[in-house]
Amino acid sequence: MIKKIIISACLLLSLVSFAQEGTASPYSFYGIGDVRFKGTLENRSMAGIAIEQDSIHMNLQNPASYASLKLTTFTLGGTHATTKMKTDTEAANTRRTTLDYLAVGLPIGKFGLGFGLIPYSSVGYKIQSIATDPSQNSKRFNGTGGLNKAFLGVGYKVTPNFSVGADVQYNFGKIESNNLEFISGVPVGTRELNTIDLSGVNFNVGMMYQTKINKKISFFSSANYTLENTLVSKNNRNISTVVFSSNFDVVVVDALDDVKSQVNLKMPSKLALAAGFGQARKWLVGVGVTLQDAGSLANNFNSMPNVTYEKHSKYSIGGYFIPNYNSFTSYTKRITYRGGLRFEKTGMVINSESIDDMGLTLGIGLPLTGQFSNVNIGFELGKKGTTASNLVQENYANVSVSFSLNDEWFIRRKFN
Repeated sequence: MIKKIIISACLLLSLVSFAQEGTASPYSFYGIGDVRFKGTLENRSMAGIAIEQDSIHMNLQNPASYASLKLTTFTLGGTHATTKMKTDTEAANTRRTTLDYLAVGLPIGKFGLGFGLIPYSSVGYKIQSIATDPSQNSKRFNGTGGLNKAFLGVGYKVTPNFSVGADVQYNFGKIESNNLEFISGVPVGTRELNTIDLSGVNFNVGMMYQTKINKKISFFSSANYTLENTLVSKNNRNISTVVFSSNFDVVVVDALDDVKSQVNLKMPSKLALAAGFGQARKWLVGVGVTLQDAGSLANNFNSMPNVTYEKHSKYSIGGYFIPNYNSFTSYTKRITYRGGLRFEKTGMVINSESIDDMGLTLGIGLPLTGQFSNVNIGFELGKKGTTASNLVQENYANVSVSFSLNDEWFIRRKFN
């Protein structure tokens, strides 16, 4: 049954990853868009803390974790996001429902194999600047698309307490931006259409270590490093005369020849470290830090003089609690309760203001009776950006659901 689910879900996410609008943030105009993937829901509900060598849940942030899987694991997650965007003078609400990731993990002795597909970043903005002076031009900008990652990784358990791993990620995607310029009251304007095809490969290596401090308490740690890589951007620019409507629909009247170019974008290296203490299948508390160099992600269509990029950093604290994971009399005692706090500097600086993102995360893991599989529900409340310097502040509330399904494959029959 799980095999049929995996095949169907892979086909679904492959189609949806290209079609879905994963964000409505105006900050997705810059770089490769709004980076949405922050780990599986189980980890995101703990503010990204993923340090335990889990045998039934996948950790997509550190490939060393695949070596700890005991059962074939399939995981799929999605989010419904509600965002209130506001400036000093205006406000607007947006809603989006997206698929976040799909992955499969296979235990193979001391090895573990993981593969899947992740919609990594999204572009989805509609911005307009209406001139009050009739002699000046008004402008409208809208964009769609994003970057996806298909990955394949392997983990190896060096000792019962120490694992290492590596994965390769193929990055691909398309971003389309429409820039309209017109004079108020005149139905004909100009459009600049940019279509960008993105592709590239990057590598990620990791390790996980745990040890007993006493009979009950263990120390857990995790480290992973993503190597710097190049993202090839093949650009196509077309400028045309158009007739437009108020909802951004346009009809081309006359178009110039396309202008093609290629730019190499630098995806910076990233180091993630985390450690904590806990009692396996009972409770855990951990802290984490992620450090990333400044990238070079400005393309010829979204390069702005008031926008620069700085080093990215993220600080998290989170954990979980299970009252009694093997209780036979109380289902609520087998529920996993998760929570966390995080603060993140996105690495983007606009009008000399750093764009920060902070959030509170909560979640529960609901075990399916008689199985190791579970359903996870997560909640996230956060704030991104600021209203200072004529910028936009985003106050968001996300509700996410994921499935972690487990099964036994490759079992040798003892009897024919």
